Amino acid sequence: MDSSVKSFLIHFRGSANSFLSGYEPLALLLAPLLALLVARTLQLFLSVVHERGLKATFLGFFMSLIKLVPGVQNYIDAEKQKVVDKLHSGGKSKREGWRTELPRAGLGVGVIEKLENEKRNDAVWQGKCSGTVYIGGTESEGHFSLINEACSMFAHTNPLHMDVFQSVGQFEAEVVAMTAALLGSKEKGSGGQICGNMTSGGTESILLAVKSSRDYMKTKNGITKPEMIIPESAHSAYDKAAQYFNIKLWRVPVNKEFQADVKAIRRRINRNTILIVGSAPGYPHGVIDPIEELGELATSLRICLHVDLCLGGFVLPFARKLGYAIPPYDFSVKGVTSISVDVHKYGLAPKGTSVVLYRNHDIRKHQFVAVTEWSGGLYVSPTIAGSRPGSLIAGAWAAMLSLGEEGYLENTKKIMEVSKRIQKGIEEIPELFIIGRPDMTIVAFGSNVVDIFEVNDVMSSKGWHLNALQRPNGIHICVTLQHVPIVEEFLGDLMQSVKTVKENPGPINGGLAPIYGAAGRMPDRVMVQELLVNYMDTTC
Repeated sequence: MDSSVKSFLIHFRGSANSFLSGYEPLALLLAPLLALLVARTLQLFLSVVHERGLKATFLGFFMSLIKLVPGVQNYIDAEKQKVVDKLHSGGKSKREGWRTELPRAGLGVGVIEKLENEKRNDAVWQGKCSGTVYIGGTESEGHFSLINEACSMFAHTNPLHMDVFQSVGQFEAEVVAMTAALLGSKEKGSGGQICGNMTSGGTESILLAVKSSRDYMKTKNGITKPEMIIPESAHSAYDKAAQYFNIKLWRVPVNKEFQADVKAIRRRINRNTILIVGSAPGYPHGVIDPIEELGELATSLRICLHVDLCLGGFVLPFARKLGYAIPPYDFSVKGVTSISVDVHKYGLAPKGTSVVLYRNHDIRKHQFVAVTEWSGGLYVSPTIAGSRPGSLIAGAWAAMLSLGEEGYLENTKKIMEVSKRIQKGIEEIPELFIIGRPDMTIVAFGSNVVDIFEVNDVMSSKGWHLNALQRPNGIHICVTLQHVPIVEEFLGDLMQSVKTVKENPGPINGGLAPIYGAAGRMPDRVMVQELLVNYMDTTC
């Protein structure tokens, strides 16, 4: 060792010992531990700020302090219960009188009468619901009867047992292939490997696409702390996927047209990003996101892009053929790695049928779960469910084959024309305005003159079941074949409802306007989340 270095070290040791000699040994022992604790606390604080934002973090901290005051927590709990009771349209639980055990003697075929009696208590939905029921006519005729018969023929089947129910396996493969063909699988740019599976609905399709993207990006890029970025208009199924699969979720604002803001998404992308998302169209406002721009972004940064076509998959291909200006949205767009599309919406299949599609098998294989060490044998499953209802698969297959391209074109023509008529009718009501530029069959609207949630409550009293929106406050109607014969009735009731609220502002008994209004003004979103959880806990 050089003599000058050695001399420096000896001098440094002497100076350090001289300096530390003025402190208690216990203090010297505790100081590093205290510093470590402070550093850890600071790290946790910065982590929370990074995740929730500075404002939300301080607000949460403030609310936590307030709740420590004696009596405050009990008061908050009591007020939350009042809101939950209002959500139930009164304090009486709907579960009162429900069966809690088997009858001593079975009812046999008499149970059908019981089913009919209970069904009479359901709301009148024919033509009055936003979305919900997409098939036209009544349950006892036409397409309803066809898919009911198809489902009943295969009610006992389960595609888990492919060796037994080969027909159902064929039906699923054909539904997937026919759906893929609508969404660009035959285009040269798709790569010719589009593949997928049927699922129980759009949420499961999205969950599987997210899970597959996570595992694919872990294998491809070694990402172990996955993050995904979605516009705030994207479906809540992504929040569910983030919680289920331990993925950090970034929700970014939309642009002035209520489309995904590509620049805002780009700014959020980092080395842990596995997936970005677009919708065609988005559920809140019926606006198609700029899928081509998102595809370019995903391609340049080598990350996954999922397109939510749950609503648009069985409308947009036919609307384009009818001459509507529909921007690119499917596998013909480079960069799109997966798509979710519901057959049980505009595909007019029985409820519980959706499809998840992938650009190639390298991505799709990460969807599967294979188990080799189970004493019950070798096990592999393609989707979240193990056993699945073959009846629904058969019903979807029957729906698609019975309608064919001509049937879907005819249906699309009707619902697109009705959507444009509703949009025009709303624009003629001076107190209302259209939110965004609807590309398809969802028309969202708000008001700067009247409380739009009160308008919704008055519409509800007239039997309409519309969807409330927030940020901005609004309502939307998702147009189906059920609305074709009663579009003028809807517009007439809407005009009258606006007039009623304008002349007599204020909530109506049993309405949800006060609750939506309070939720919109409540800065502590954790409390709003607790309200929703408490409501669900007393409902199911």
